[in-house]
Amino acid sequence: MQASNHVRPTFVLVHGAFANSFSFAPLQAELGLLGHRSVAVDLPGHGFAATYTRAYQAPQDPGGLATAPGSIKGVTLADNAAHLIGVLERARRNGPVILVSHSRGGVTATAAANARPDLIDRLVYVSAWCPVALDVGDYYAEPEMAGVDTASLAPAMAGNPAELGLLRVNLRTADPDALAALKAALLADGTDGEFLAFMSIFQPDENLDAGTSADRARAATWGRIPRTFVRLADDVSMPLAMQDRLIREGDELTPDNPYDVRTLGGSHLKWLVDPAPAARVLDEIAELTVRTAG
Repeated sequence: MQASNHVRPTFVLVHGAFANSFSFAPLQAELGLLGHRSVAVDLPGHGFAATYTRAYQAPQDPGGLATAPGSIKGVTLADNAAHLIGVLERARRNGPVILVSHSRGGVTATAAANARPDLIDRLVYVSAWCPVALDVGDYYAEPEMAGVDTASLAPAMAGNPAELGLLRVNLRTADPDALAALKAALLADGTDGEFLAFMSIFQPDENLDAGTSADRARAATWGRIPRTFVRLADDVSMPLAMQDRLIREGDELTPDNPYDVRTLGGSHLKWLVDPAPAARVLDEIAELTVRTAG
C-alpha cells in the first residue's frame, strides 16, 4: 500500500538510549523503497555530537575512559523535546508527520506530543516508553519488569555516573561476560556479527534525565493524537507484559482514542537489524494515517 503522493507523510524517527540516527539507516532504506520520506533524529549529545575519546579506541585506556568528560553531561529531557520539536516544525511544512520512537526515545516523543500536538498526525511507539501512571524509573519496580536483567549493563559500565554526570558504557569491551549479557538483553535472536555491528553503531554515553511526573502523557494534548503501539514479541528489555501495560494505561487515559496495536516478532533491536517487516507495518500505518486524516 502507498499513500497518495500529495499527502504522503514524513516519518520522523527517534532513537533510544545510547543510540543515534545511524541505527535507522537500514529501516530508512526499506521505507524509501516503499516510496516514503523519513528523517532520523540525533537527540542532543548523540550522533556526531557524541563523545568518542582516544581512551575508547584500541588498545583501550580504562582509566581515561572512566574519567573523560562527556558532551552529553547536563542534557535534559526538555533539551531533547525542544530539539525534536524543531525537527517536527520543519517536517510539518512538507505535510503530515508520523513520529516513530523506540525504547527510551518514547519519553522524548511523549514530551514533544504533550507540548506540540499540532505538529504530529500520528504517534508510533515501537516497544517504547510512554509513561502514564508512573515515571519511567518507577516502572522498573513493577511486576511486569520483574524478569528484566537490570544489571545487564553493569559489567560494561565505565566511570561513576554521579561524578561524570552521565551514564557511560564501554560497548567496545571484549569481556565475554559483558558481551553475553548485552546480547541477551538486546539482540538474543541475532548473530554475533549482527550484535557486534550494532554495538559499533551505539555510542558510549547517555544522559541521566528520563523525565518526571510532569513528562507523563497528558490527555488534553498527547491524548488527542492518533497513536499506534508496535509490540515486539520477543523483547526481554521491555517485556510484552510491560508493553501491554503501557497500551492499557494509554487507553484508560483517553478511551475515545485507543492505540492501534501491531505486533512484530523479535527482540529489542531485531526490527532494526532486519527492518523489512517493520517497514511494511509502517507503510500500513501511513495509509491508515492518510485515511484517518481524510
